Amino acid sequence: MMKVAVGLSGGVDSSVAALLLKERGYDVVGITMKLWRGTYRGGTRDACFGAGEAEDIATAERLAKDIGIEYRVFDVSEQYENTVVRYFRETYLSGRTPNPCVFCNATMKFGLLPRLAAESGIGFDRFATGHYARVAPVGSRYAILRARDLAKDQSYFLYRLSQDQLARQIFPLGELTKAEVRDIARRRGLVSAERPDSQDFYSGDVSELIGAPERPGEIVDTSGRVLGHHAGFWHFTIGQRKGLGLGGGTGEPYFVVDLDACRNRVVVGRAGEAVRTSLRVTSMNWVALAPASEPIRCRVKVRSAGKLVPATLEGDVAEFPDGVSGIAPGQSAVFYGPDSDELLCGGIIA
Repeated sequence: MMKVAVGLSGGVDSSVAALLLKERGYDVVGITMKLWRGTYRGGTRDACFGAGEAEDIATAERLAKDIGIEYRVFDVSEQYENTVVRYFRETYLSGRTPNPCVFCNATMKFGLLPRLAAESGIGFDRFATGHYARVAPVGSRYAILRARDLAKDQSYFLYRLSQDQLARQIFPLGELTKAEVRDIARRRGLVSAERPDSQDFYSGDVSELIGAPERPGEIVDTSGRVLGHHAGFWHFTIGQRKGLGLGGGTGEPYFVVDLDACRNRVVVGRAGEAVRTSLRVTSMNWVALAPASEPIRCRVKVRSAGKLVPATLEGDVAEFPDGVSGIAPGQSAVFYGPDSDELLCGGIIA
């Protein structure tokens, strides 16, 4: 019998993934990462990283018992602090916008967690999570595909997974909608059936993670005219409209269009000044295909909740004549086929 280790969070998605695999005849073990050490104040919002983790773990343990599977917890809080939190902090302080979920998936959830499980003596053949995505063989390699439920698709966060990781990966929810998943949880009586989804990676004020003292600076428009002041550029993100402290008024609103870390400046502009028609990416990861030597037609998503935009990718430069607003260096640009669900590649916006 094939054994599958399932990343169990206590939420409805991972618990239904474990349940479905058990019902399909797999030998299932639930494994959870313990991330929280109480270093920060945290908050009350649902998140992957926060003060409510103990409750999540208790729920996951109960779910494992109800489903009838083995359950183990692995304390990776030190590694998480030294990798994900450190990356988050350093990226913000460099004037870029981090994407901690992409980084965590490649290094922790799909990397360190299954490795620690294997080293602990849990022998398993496949690893599964409750992500809404699909994996499929393409020749001798494996491709990532968007989920059937495009409104919940999470493939954007998975583009950095390696072929070794994809070769053993199962996404039991890839062909299901969120409504179907909740319905399964209700019919099976799982305590996670009505639990809300995690909305972010951290449950508190992200300034706690950054840990930088206030550093007063200027808010300027694109011509350099001073419009206001701030307490540190890292309190802002590109594309931000609210909370700029520039007053109300009836004129066209301002958006953050650039963060100047060297001069501690926040640059704002009108909506039209936030639009870009090209971007450059670095640290690219091609999934099932070799890097293209010729320009390719594709579609690009520049943030997880963004829309797919027709584009042409040539080398490390993508062009999209229709324009996209709020492109933030440090975030990920993820490229899909022009008329398919296949994720071609992705990289960090430079």
